[in-house]
Amino acid sequence: MASVLYQSIETLSRDKGIEPAVVVGAVEDAIALATRKYYKTQENMRGEMDKETGEIRAYVFKTVVETPEQVEDEVNQIPLEQARELAPEVEVGGELRFYKDTTPLGRIAAQMAKQVIFQKVREAERDTVFLEYNHRAGEVLNATVKRLEPMDVIFDLGKAEARMPKREQSRLEQFSVGERVRVVLLRVDRAAKGPQVIVSRAAPALVQNLFQSEVPEIYDGTVTIRAIAREAGERTKIAVMSRDKDVDPVGACVGMKGMRVQSIIRELRGEKIDIIEFSEEITTFAEKALQPAKVARVSIVDLADKQIEVIVDDTQLSLAIGKKGQNVRLAAKLLQWKIDIKSEEEKRQEVEQQMHAMGGGPTTPVEQITELGETILEKLIAAGITTVEELADMTPEQLEEVPGIGEKTVEKISVAVRHYFGQYEEGEARPVVAPVEGEQVAVIEAAASEVEAVEEDTLASDTETKTPEEVLAERVGTGDVEEVANLSAEELAEIEDLNSANDGYSDADNREARIELENDATDELVNESQEVSDEGIDGNDRG
Repeated sequence: MASVLYQSIETLSRDKGIEPAVVVGAVEDAIALATRKYYKTQENMRGEMDKETGEIRAYVFKTVVETPEQVEDEVNQIPLEQARELAPEVEVGGELRFYKDTTPLGRIAAQMAKQVIFQKVREAERDTVFLEYNHRAGEVLNATVKRLEPMDVIFDLGKAEARMPKREQSRLEQFSVGERVRVVLLRVDRAAKGPQVIVSRAAPALVQNLFQSEVPEIYDGTVTIRAIAREAGERTKIAVMSRDKDVDPVGACVGMKGMRVQSIIRELRGEKIDIIEFSEEITTFAEKALQPAKVARVSIVDLADKQIEVIVDDTQLSLAIGKKGQNVRLAAKLLQWKIDIKSEEEKRQEVEQQMHAMGGGPTTPVEQITELGETILEKLIAAGITTVEELADMTPEQLEEVPGIGEKTVEKISVAVRHYFGQYEEGEARPVVAPVEGEQVAVIEAAASEVEAVEEDTLASDTETKTPEEVLAERVGTGDVEEVANLSAEELAEIEDLNSANDGYSDADNREARIELENDATDELVNESQEVSDEGIDGNDRG
């Protein structure tokens, strides 16, 4: 019959889930260590426990060598001849035991033995837990909330404790002690000080297990789950495919009136779930993965790098991207492709830029914008902005990054570019023309008077030396006086009307020439005054 001590060891072993031999070994090691400490010796020592009586003994053992010359450690080795004086049957390589009295061991030795036993049992328990759960990674387990820590939740798995870190928790979930939940076993961490089993409620495997439990078609293999993308506490996208053409995979997962999927949503504390039908065609799959947004078209950009481009209507862009990019991010995880999503307007501008680049396009020097002063032009050219087209494509933020360009200067550049392209807002006044100085006015008036005088003298000289018939013949263009004399009154009236119109155009051309002459002079003055104004503004910006 086993002793009372051994029966207690067996009970402890069952509670901890370890073998009794492990606990017995821990007790023997503890008594040996305590005895060595008590006798202050470096001799090899072991403990021995009698299961029947419960007696624990400690002994020193020495190894037998053949000759005294072979003795390297006099404390732990003994020659054969000397050993046979104590035990005649002993052979080389055997051991001699010398038992030590353990009755003098006091409280300190007993406390030391207790610590050794606890340490050995704890190590054995951790080894047992590792062997039990290490090969079950990804399995869904039923667990009970044991205690709540500031960041972690500790669960009782029955044979061991498990820890769920903060990053593996759903933000929608709050637990209470004693609550039973389903968790996914992630891994077993042997180096952890506390519970070494790590579990999760944020892993996609939990959603897959819940669908297998709620949807019989998934359990029996008629409907298969091809991909899952999840952001715990926010949204999950799951792609399903049916092996039977008569079974709708999405309808099977949703259930009648949504009963099946609603049960899963309740288990996940209200997390949204999008169920989509899987497709081998990546473009079709991408359109479905971006639901509820409507996709205009999908094209493959790089097959090797797994990158696609998705074009949506301008009104659908925000819906396709989702809150903080969640919808497109989950779709990319589901597809395992990179998604570049653009609106119709963005794509149109991109195509125009590509066509512009392919065609070379106009490259107008930035100096053509006359409203900009030399100082601003120098700053733009120094920053590498040399064409009007390049300046027009820049955003205000990009212009502010140019050294020496401030917010006011950016506004001025924007207005100047618009005016260069002839774009004026409603009610916006055109650039104010600086007044022309007196000397320049006199030059312009003199030139205009000279032109008028030349025209009048020419006309007077022509009409004074020629007869009316000759003048009329020249106006007709024939030069024949007799032919003009034979014309009727109606024909003469038509010729006069035509000549009057021609004379009107000639007068208009003359006026336009004078205006251009005036404008050339005034533009030169405006540019000079504008440059002086720009230098004053730039000086204030630097100040």
